[in-house]
Amino acid sequence: MYITTPARRPKNPRIKPIQEKSCGIILFREEASTSEDTHTNSKSTHYYLVLHYPGGHWDFAKGHVEANENEEMTALREMREETGIFKVTFMKNFRVAMDYFYRRDRRLYHKDVIYFLGKTSEQKVKLSHEHQGYAWLTYADAMKQLTFENAKSLLKKAEKFLVEK
Repeated sequence: MYITTPARRPKNPRIKPIQEKSCGIILFREEASTSEDTHTNSKSTHYYLVLHYPGGHWDFAKGHVEANENEEMTALREMREETGIFKVTFMKNFRVAMDYFYRRDRRLYHKDVIYFLGKTSEQKVKLSHEHQGYAWLTYADAMKQLTFENAKSLLKKAEKFLVEK
């Protein structure tokens, strides 16, 4: 699954945004399902890791690409730095690209973000200073907890990918 989500360009064409690129992981773990905790006929329930940022929003782990890193390396490094989770297996053929514009310090930024879907068996999370909380949530609960529509869209794509695999 390779998907790109377009961003809205600013109305003033003279404004040149600063380009950024980040990569992240939609991280999940599986547990055997009970009849009342799943929305599908699957034999397992997916628990997704969502992080609570100091700004108040809930989202997935992501961060800027550093020199000499490829996308997967960046996503893994950010996961390790932000959560202390090291054991991550990427799900083959899941890469979602999205982009958006935002303002910081009165400057306009255009950010490209690449997300991968990763599986882990680790449950323990050691948060970095970048976050104030976390939760392992079922799909339904994560959809309620995530703040931004683009994160909810990513989660829908991830769950669909897992249920159909």
